[in-house]
Amino acid sequence: MAQEYRMKKVLSWALYDWANSAFATTVMAGFFPIFFKQYWSAGADLSTSTFQLGMANSLASIIVAAFAPFLGAIADKGNSKKKFLLFFAVIGIVMTGSLRFVAVGDWLIAAALYILATIGFSGGNIFYDSLIVSVAGEKKMDFVSALGFSLGYLGGGLLFALNVAMTLNPQTFGLSNATEAVRLSFVSVAIWWAVFSIPIFLFVRGPKIRGDLSGWKAVTGGARQLISTFQAIRKLRVVFLFLIGYWLYIDGVDTIIRMAVDYGMSSGLDSNSLILALLITQFIGFPAAIAFGKIGEKLGTKTGIGIGVYIAVTVWSFFMKRELEFYALAIAIGLVQGGVQSLSRSFYTRLIPENKAAEFFGFYNMLGKFAAVIGPALIGWFSVITHSPRYSILSIIVLFISGAVTLYFVNEKEGHNMAKELGKV
Repeated sequence: MAQEYRMKKVLSWALYDWANSAFATTVMAGFFPIFFKQYWSAGADLSTSTFQLGMANSLASIIVAAFAPFLGAIADKGNSKKKFLLFFAVIGIVMTGSLRFVAVGDWLIAAALYILATIGFSGGNIFYDSLIVSVAGEKKMDFVSALGFSLGYLGGGLLFALNVAMTLNPQTFGLSNATEAVRLSFVSVAIWWAVFSIPIFLFVRGPKIRGDLSGWKAVTGGARQLISTFQAIRKLRVVFLFLIGYWLYIDGVDTIIRMAVDYGMSSGLDSNSLILALLITQFIGFPAAIAFGKIGEKLGTKTGIGIGVYIAVTVWSFFMKRELEFYALAIAIGLVQGGVQSLSRSFYTRLIPENKAAEFFGFYNMLGKFAAVIGPALIGWFSVITHSPRYSILSIIVLFISGAVTLYFVNEKEGHNMAKELGKV
């Protein structure tokens, strides 16, 4: 019975990834970049729309980065992880559904709603990530983290497949054209996100924290704890080194996720082919994420983080000319994307004290989202300056290389022992 209850909590936690990954696939990676370029920025120069999209992604990331550690500190003080998760999920859901009503040419309104939806998506992930310590034991951390990402790929991919079918064959679904299908897709993401978020709120409990605070006391206590944690991270050499490395390489990962379709369109590739390539990435990512979880258990978590593949993919994309090559790149990314994300999360979990998980994940997500400021901005600026999408995509390779080198020097055993000692305080 205890085992069944534990599995129920694990699946309920992982289903939130299934729920909100629909935003990452259909909106963030798929339809929003295309619709932004062809519908909301109709008539604008390609380089200009790329710049605007890059800046929208960067601004959303800056806002999340600024508040993430503070929110995490408050949550750890007040036993309120699920309340914050609900708050950000509602923002993301409502703003995503609202994209349905933005008229042609209103790129600024579309960008504003997208920024708010991305804040909801990214902000919620701070508290979703931190709840993993409530459902997974130390030995199963890699597997449970990978399960979340794999269900995210599957769930996001299934809805995305339906949305793509609606767009390619709108009449079959009783829709007049592809534009109406895309607009309806935004609503479907909001509904999907809302419905499949229910289990985590019903069946997952946050860890009990001694000295629980509420209201303004939680805010002031969180602020004091934030300062204390920042000082602790500076002293925890292993955690500090990992966060630097993570900040560097996840920049490139997030940039590819958010800007790949825009890059393909700017390179003259057909938008329908790009969408199909994204579907390939999703469905390959589902089993690959689980496989990387097992690799992490058998060979060590650092071994499974495949940054080298991203370096190769970035170089390859510079020379890419045919749609067939884009499909091949999609397969390569699908094989490692889930591994990079899930194993980074579980690796970090081993380096931090359990009783301060949300607070430390606030810094983790802050760096991850702040990194997403640099990548899209780099691509946007290089696109404007060089008028060449190829040079803009190549600019992010330095982030992968620097991140890989930094990660190499992170000592997992040392960090795990230090986290245990700090957790006793």
